[in-house]
Amino acid sequence: MLLTADYLSLSSNVCLFRIRKLNFNSGLNFRRRRVGGQCCKASLITNSDSFEVGRLIGSYGFMNITSYSGMQSGTDMEYMPGDIGRLRAQDVGEGSVKIRLYEGRITQGPLRGTPVVFKVYPGQQVGGLEADLMAANELSAHASLQSNSKDIACKNIQVLLGGFETKTGEQWLAFRNDGKYTAAGYAQVASEKMSKYSDLGGQKIWNPFEKNETIKRRRYFITNLLRGTIRGLAYMHDHDRLHQSLGPASVVLNTIVEKDAAYLIPRLRDLAFSVDIRFSELNGNSNTLSEGLWRRASAAGAFTPMEKRAFGIADDIYEAGLLFAYVAFIPFCEEGVMDSLSLRRLLENTFKLDVQAMREYCLADDRLLEGVKFLDLGSGAGWELLQAMMNRDFRQRPIAEAVLNHRFVAGAFL
Repeated sequence: MLLTADYLSLSSNVCLFRIRKLNFNSGLNFRRRRVGGQCCKASLITNSDSFEVGRLIGSYGFMNITSYSGMQSGTDMEYMPGDIGRLRAQDVGEGSVKIRLYEGRITQGPLRGTPVVFKVYPGQQVGGLEADLMAANELSAHASLQSNSKDIACKNIQVLLGGFETKTGEQWLAFRNDGKYTAAGYAQVASEKMSKYSDLGGQKIWNPFEKNETIKRRRYFITNLLRGTIRGLAYMHDHDRLHQSLGPASVVLNTIVEKDAAYLIPRLRDLAFSVDIRFSELNGNSNTLSEGLWRRASAAGAFTPMEKRAFGIADDIYEAGLLFAYVAFIPFCEEGVMDSLSLRRLLENTFKLDVQAMREYCLADDRLLEGVKFLDLGSGAGWELLQAMMNRDFRQRPIAEAVLNHRFVAGAFL
């Protein structure tokens, strides 16, 4: 889960400077690499003189949330395979790696003038070995996903254009700038707008027609947001990659104007924790970034490469379910009524993933009523999909393609 200072508005006055005298003896190795036995066809720009860097536009860190399975017995904190799916407790901690975002552009070559967003990982002296591992893993994931020239233009995944390393060891990854916003930023803006429609006495001041039109547009926008996100996730799974860091701050949007929903293109970013699930990789030892995933897989009874692959895909679907719940509620709530962590705890700890029980709870709270109505469309199609995506048994969760084809995501009721 990501904590981010979303960059919602940028000044038109951009001061650019040139990065010079860089050391390219990087563990990242930006040279053409072999991915899946074939030479990566993605042409990455590795010459620092090809870039200009503008101002800082945001920064964020990582929050580690671990959900433990099993019944609690005294002080026993081990997993109990006989009761997988019963959520007992959560550990919440802030990661040590802090990432900075800069705007910029390409100044040389065929892509000259292309706007980019630089994602800067700190050097080992600041971020430790973990920062280098995350940067290298993100590079590897994008190189793998962009290795096939036929479908490199999967429009629902952020495109890596190149990068470099500075003398201080910072890893700079340059992504095509396809959006200034995130799903988290959109939800915040939508929630703030909901608050403006209440006076001090809590009475709604907007007329019924305006309210109905606003809700309709919001539902359509959110459905498009969800559809694009799942399409990107399906692409990753089809190309043997897990996301493993999916959340509202990991989805980049090119617009947050609800009237422009038809032009909305959500794109997945933040692949630092992505996991390679080719069978050849699942037979080997796990790396540091995927240890937690395979530990949870073992606790759930997934031991063979086939079972581990299925668990990893189902784990991504579970996080997508949490994102689904987030965009189904937060944009329809007034500011401060609900946040992502509270929503997660409500689903996991309070209602033990029983979404119908959660529906009854939300139905009794007028502040959450619009979210309930949204998921109620199509005789409760939204609740049905949410329950399937967050099924306690990972084997019963749908794959991304099935989610994409579900009548709720298809927008059959809008």
